[in-house]
Amino acid sequence: MISTIKKLKVGLLILMVIGLCSGCNGNQDQFADANEDLKVSEVNISKPISQSVANQAKENTITEEEISNVKAVNTDKELLVAIKVKQFDRFQLKKIEKNVKTDLEKMYPDYKILVSTDQKMYFEIDKLEQKLQKNNLSMKKLEKDIKKIKSLMKEQS
Repeated sequence: MISTIKKLKVGLLILMVIGLCSGCNGNQDQFADANEDLKVSEVNISKPISQSVANQAKENTITEEEISNVKAVNTDKELLVAIKVKQFDRFQLKKIEKNVKTDLEKMYPDYKILVSTDQKMYFEIDKLEQKLQKNNLSMKKLEKDIKKIKSLMKEQS
């Protein structure tokens, strides 16, 4: 009799723990959805800024053997590209940067092109790319952020 009561208590305890854990997980998802809905309503609904030039530039640049990753953004007149170079090829940063820039200038003669191998620029352009993907960035704000990144690039060189 005592052993069945013990088994019943242990089983009940396990069911309560499972119930509490699964109940908490469901609530977190609901709160996250509510926060996302709130963020979407705060954002001005605007036409997304076309990044087709930046995407094409990334596709063409990543094919280079020395490059491990590429981030890029563009406006109507400018294209900013940040590249990550493979570890062994880091001795030739300037040469790789120059080659990428000349290739992109041939492909996009109408654009002012800036290329950087600096990690800070890579992360700044990555942040800007993420903002563009979320579509919560106006053209004016994009140009302001690009101007800030350009000034950081000039500081580095």
